[in-house]
Amino acid sequence: MEKLTKKQLINTLKQGDQINDIFVLKNKKSLSSYRHREGGEGYFFTLTLSDSSGKNIEYKYWGGRDEEKVKETFALIKSDSVILINGKVETYKERLEIHSNEPNILRILAPEEYEAEFIMAAKKDIEQMYSNLLLKINSIQNDSLKRFLLDIFEGDLKEKFKKHPGAMMIHNNWVGGLLQHTLEIIEYCETSIKLNPELDRDLLLAGATLHDIGKLEELEITSRIKFSRKGHLLGHLTMGAIFLSEKLKESELDELLKEKLLHLLISNHGKLEFGSPKEPMIPEAIVLYYADELSSKLSEIIEFIKENREITDEDFVFNYRKKGNIFLK
Repeated sequence: MEKLTKKQLINTLKQGDQINDIFVLKNKKSLSSYRHREGGEGYFFTLTLSDSSGKNIEYKYWGGRDEEKVKETFALIKSDSVILINGKVETYKERLEIHSNEPNILRILAPEEYEAEFIMAAKKDIEQMYSNLLLKINSIQNDSLKRFLLDIFEGDLKEKFKKHPGAMMIHNNWVGGLLQHTLEIIEYCETSIKLNPELDRDLLLAGATLHDIGKLEELEITSRIKFSRKGHLLGHLTMGAIFLSEKLKESELDELLKEKLLHLLISNHGKLEFGSPKEPMIPEAIVLYYADELSSKLSEIIEFIKENREITDEDFVFNYRKKGNIFLK
């Protein structure tokens, strides 16, 4: 049996496109009723679909007046389902959606029925990036701190850290995204050290390397990137602090250095309202916060510009997260 493959990515879809393609389910909303054009009530549901473009699109399935029939279709759709969709791209409230009407029944695919990746591929060479990370760790002067980091990054989590995404969406949501994001932050920190030699380079590089270690447990990879149960309940800052605290118990680092490392990790979102249990209290923590912001915000806007340049000739495109126009030229 010939396997189904992906034909068109979400970020290339246009108003009026006819769709007969595969997507992965991100989430689904409960059944609702609508006024059927032939009279009486019809029943519909909405799915959020994604693919390896890293983008999402809403899908509306407009069923008929047989509520039980629509419920049966809805019940078949499970978390991470890969779905064959037959429909049309429409615009609703200035956003693209895919719509299907009965009898265009969607189909849930078994793994042997399709051949496709639904997570974006790495943007840089993973092995080269990891070699660069180890070079940075080996440049640390404090031998105890260097050994501590090498035990972590040359240990059991090495292969996972290489390929893990940096986020579920918005920025660095691709294979190797966490590694790429970490290296960018290290480079921003190195620039700050050149401008401010009084900064503790060893501490800052260690903090940059460890700052998102909790994402290894916060995010899990199935047919898509999603939050794990622990990720939802605890978040990556808490999980990272727990991981680091346990590791530090086994280390020979002095107590002040241990406390500073933990402070860099738990303060790296910068403000209480951004999720940091503590705001930065030392210069290295301030640098790490702004380096993290710069890496994530630049990645987000650069990817937004690249994607929109491919699908429009307009000079400006509205960015819903920024609540304003972004210049593309």
